[in-house]
Amino acid sequence: MAKGILGRKLGMTQIFDAAGNLVPVTVIDCTPNVVLQQKTVENDGYEAVQVGFADKGENIANKPETGHASKANTAPKRFIREFRFSEAQGGNELVSYSVGQEIKCDIFAEGEVIDVTGVSKGKGYAGTIKRYNHRRQRMTHGVSASHREVGSMGPIKGNMKGKKMPGHMGVDKVTLQNLTIAKVDTERNLILIKGNVPGPKNGFVEIKTAVKAAK
Repeated sequence: MAKGILGRKLGMTQIFDAAGNLVPVTVIDCTPNVVLQQKTVENDGYEAVQVGFADKGENIANKPETGHASKANTAPKRFIREFRFSEAQGGNELVSYSVGQEIKCDIFAEGEVIDVTGVSKGKGYAGTIKRYNHRRQRMTHGVSASHREVGSMGPIKGNMKGKKMPGHMGVDKVTLQNLTIAKVDTERNLILIKGNVPGPKNGFVEIKTAVKAAK
């Protein structure tokens, strides 16, 4: 059945597999998540499980957040997400958890295929060459000195949604699919994932059963 957990990206390291091959991995801290709410078809129109990760100080949490978390007998959370899986994905394993119950990293095992969602690193203001891999203008033969500026944009008027222009780059929601779990450390609540995952160090990530994993 489909399942998921929230965590924090600690960084990258490397391990050796059983065959002695060096494998680069990303370390995810999956301190036990807490089930904050169970959503049902009768009450909410769909079935999902709301999960919280990383305690938030009560001095910065507002009353609705504190009241919502108190129903699960826990502190307000900094990172909250819903896990909603269809029957085509095997159903939602987290439905069996009750409000206030902890979800630990041992729900996943070594070798499982997962999808990881995070927010990509911010790159600031960038031109179209860096942002969209546009080609620069020629450096010689009568071309102007503006070698990296945007070329002709045609007869545009006002703002055109989706037009590839210079602007803010990064800080986008990114999902990498079909990644493999290299190791699960239940003692330290760590999940080691082969390769890299989206986001900066200490960024929050969402790990869930792969949607397009080969059956």
